[in-house]
Amino acid sequence: MTVEAIRRVHQARPFEPFIIYVADGRELTIRHPENIALTPQGRTILIGLPDENFEIVDLLLVTGLRTLKETQASGG
Repeated sequence: MTVEAIRRVHQARPFEPFIIYVADGRELTIRHPENIALTPQGRTILIGLPDENFEIVDLLLVTGLRTLKETQASGG
């Protein structure tokens, strides 16, 4: 996954919630643009979780992403 792909969905207007798929099988849902931050180098992302904790994810471990709109349209 490229940092440009993450930035594209993160900065889309209007914003659409999306899911980040990680190599270990986790699915991290981003429901608001303020719930994700990219480091300046673009290698690491920080994801705010609903319980006010956060995940730090190496971009090399991101296997894909999909907007919730796409997920709902495909029946997933």
